[in-house]
Amino acid sequence: MALNKQMLEEHGMDGHSGYARSEQYNPAAVKRIADKYRSIIKDLGEDPEREGLQKTPERVAKALQFLTHGYELDPAGILRSAMFHEEYQQMVIVKDIELYSLCEHHVLPFFGKCHVAYIPNGRIVGLSKIPRVVDAFARRLQVQERLTMDVRNCIEETLQPQGVAVVIEAQHMCMVMRGIQKQHSIATTSAFTGEFNTDKTRAEFMRLIGRGSPVA
Repeated sequence: MALNKQMLEEHGMDGHSGYARSEQYNPAAVKRIADKYRSIIKDLGEDPEREGLQKTPERVAKALQFLTHGYELDPAGILRSAMFHEEYQQMVIVKDIELYSLCEHHVLPFFGKCHVAYIPNGRIVGLSKIPRVVDAFARRLQVQERLTMDVRNCIEETLQPQGVAVVIEAQHMCMVMRGIQKQHSIATTSAFTGEFNTDKTRAEFMRLIGRGSPVA
């Protein structure tokens, strides 16, 4: 389903940037997925040959390839591409990172915001790399709980900081469009390591990502 490595390299998704300058797809995979979706449309009671649906299977196949291109990305490599020695030892926070993913249980979207912090231990990373790591893990079939841990573990293992904190707040279409159909429910997950396991540091992080003023 995912875009192949050659296409990623040729079109700006080299496993490090996490973003494509143009959308390119694996033609063989597009055909296989489209053929399956043509059958699904028929099984749903629709006519896949009517004008409005003739190109839908191919569009869905391409959309799925894009939405799951995170399998072709190397999150640790993204971080390693912009790591610098720096004796800064205070909290670094990137908050309100927009997040879009697909729930692996129903293949329906969930989306929201991710807040990430780390306390350096002799090394910092380019700030844009943290949102790209989030995207690399989000653009896969996921559950929010594992996504939170994936981001935390990648930063912890690659940067080896004094601590990492990750909080994700997301709305799940499998709860909104079907099932319990609760329109305004938000799921919040968190994962911490090191210094963020202390009450004082964790409380400071939660205050700084809050909607109020970060000034005490």
